[in-house]
Amino acid sequence: MTSAVSELSAELRGFQRVQRLAYECAEAVAARLEPGVTEREAARMQRRWLYERGVRDWFHLPFAWFGDRTAFTGFRIPLQFFPTGRALEPGMPFILDLAPVYEGYTADIGYSGALGDNPLQRRLMADLEAHRELILREVRERRPLREIYLDVERLMTRQGYANRHRAYPFGVIAHKVDRVRQRRFAPHVFGFGTQSLKGLLSDAVHGHREGWSPLWSPYRFSDHPPRPGLWAVEPHLGFRGTGAKFEEILVVTDSRDPDESAFWLDDDLPHTRRWAEEK
Repeated sequence: MTSAVSELSAELRGFQRVQRLAYECAEAVAARLEPGVTEREAARMQRRWLYERGVRDWFHLPFAWFGDRTAFTGFRIPLQFFPTGRALEPGMPFILDLAPVYEGYTADIGYSGALGDNPLQRRLMADLEAHRELILREVRERRPLREIYLDVERLMTRQGYANRHRAYPFGVIAHKVDRVRQRRFAPHVFGFGTQSLKGLLSDAVHGHREGWSPLWSPYRFSDHPPRPGLWAVEPHLGFRGTGAKFEEILVVTDSRDPDESAFWLDDDLPHTRRWAEEK
């Protein structure tokens, strides 16, 4: 772990615990995937795994995308993001995306893999490391979020890839996450937890008044310096029907110390371990 997070506050440790729990879920479900499993079944597996470990609320319910759906091929409307009956086949890439709320703390993670060997998917994942480094460096430089977004997109273009987070609602590469009040009954609407949506809406209202947005996009409402807080960041590459991404929490503070002004909440995650092993 980086020195900046060697002594996390109790608050950040709470977010780190749920983020690690989410990645443990993704790895456990990925290990159980086999030919014939559908996206809906993979989403249910994630939900059941976390429910058995005490999760009762969500920023959003689990997603699973297989094959060319990992690159959002042909996606035009939000309903296309939801899990389908697409069945997994040998060599097929997949993405698991889950956002549990546990003990009032939120995580939103993305896990990319393939059923067996897929050299293209491995290459995409390897090339994502440069994006993680670029994002951290430019956030520490306090570049406007919109400019950082476009720099990430330019890097993707130089690498020969398409920017697939453009397909997300508002084209976001990231969004703020916060504490969520625990309730005995935690309903969700269109797959999103109502408590989390209320928090995001509240941030949007306050941000509009103060000149910032909880959504990190290529549009003018993101043309402001990084706002202190926690951001779930998800650069998403696509190439000829194959997509790959990571998603994890970036901590932004108001410190003048560059190393403490922004840092990834956890440097011990599946994709960072994969990059270290490859080196």
